[in-house]
Amino acid sequence: MEQLISFIIRPPRAEYSPKYDLLDDEFMLKDKLYRRNDLEVKNSRGEILQCTHYVPVVSPEGKPLPCVIYCHGNSGCRADASEAAIVLLPSNITVFTLDFSGSGLSGGEHVTLGWNEKDDLKAVVEYLRADGNVSLIGLWGRSMGAVTSLMYGADDPSIAGMVLDSPFSDLVDLMMELADTHAFRLPKFTVKLAVQYMRRAIQKKAKFDIVDLNTIKVAKSCFVPVLLGHANEDDFIRPHHADRIFEAYMGDKNIIKFEGDHNSPRPQFYFDSINIFFHNVLQPPEDEVAGPYFEPMLDYLGKGDWSGAHQVSRAHEPSSVAQGRIRC
Repeated sequence: MEQLISFIIRPPRAEYSPKYDLLDDEFMLKDKLYRRNDLEVKNSRGEILQCTHYVPVVSPEGKPLPCVIYCHGNSGCRADASEAAIVLLPSNITVFTLDFSGSGLSGGEHVTLGWNEKDDLKAVVEYLRADGNVSLIGLWGRSMGAVTSLMYGADDPSIAGMVLDSPFSDLVDLMMELADTHAFRLPKFTVKLAVQYMRRAIQKKAKFDIVDLNTIKVAKSCFVPVLLGHANEDDFIRPHHADRIFEAYMGDKNIIKFEGDHNSPRPQFYFDSINIFFHNVLQPPEDEVAGPYFEPMLDYLGKGDWSGAHQVSRAHEPSSVAQGRIRC
């Protein structure tokens, strides 16, 4: 049980070097120059969050551009947002990312699977709105980051749209599923007692109640347009979690299933769908959009040419591009 508690509130911190593991200080995509701005934001608990904002060197028409905030998983970091930046920047959508408190290089002792992280996200949104160089804001979250985005979006209807990749629907249900797996070797009759024990231990150590992390309840009061995504073979957060959120969600919604597991690279058509979704809800300048969505990613990574972007109805082929392991 202690192993599972640590897995939830104190997974290994992602270790990385901003110099080597983030995108370059300046880089080219489709003959256009972009830069990486590293900065710090303080959350409401006084902890320092390490952040990065990827922006064009020259903004089209000198006007504020829309921004997508990428939210990583529970043992991830802002380096996980590199793929999102390569996908979205050529569409004149800037990408902001952060190490949540307790993660990566940010301050904080514990990970709380969305509870404190939603307050970190609030601090970032407030920073971007005060900065004056951002128009509409969207959220793109993976796993814990998806839960964080949903919980924040329910409180901030000005968010233009959200992509939620592999969110859990109820943390207690997820913990019971995990405790019942072979990996943790708990007899079935002890699972409920074990979860109650873990609830008390997490309350004592990390100061939040796992019962409060129920995204189905949140979905019933959220009206931000949403695109849900989930891998069919995900055996960590199983696909029915996304289905339950989708059924309860009150706003405009769509859901995409694809081959793979929780940490596998996402397929090409899924990134295409995300780009179209954010283009519709964020309304970036049309005249500066540069070519097919995925050519910039390949140009930057030197992976060669793709045959073109897939439509959603095409076969779900896995992407040949992976920006390293995406954490849970």
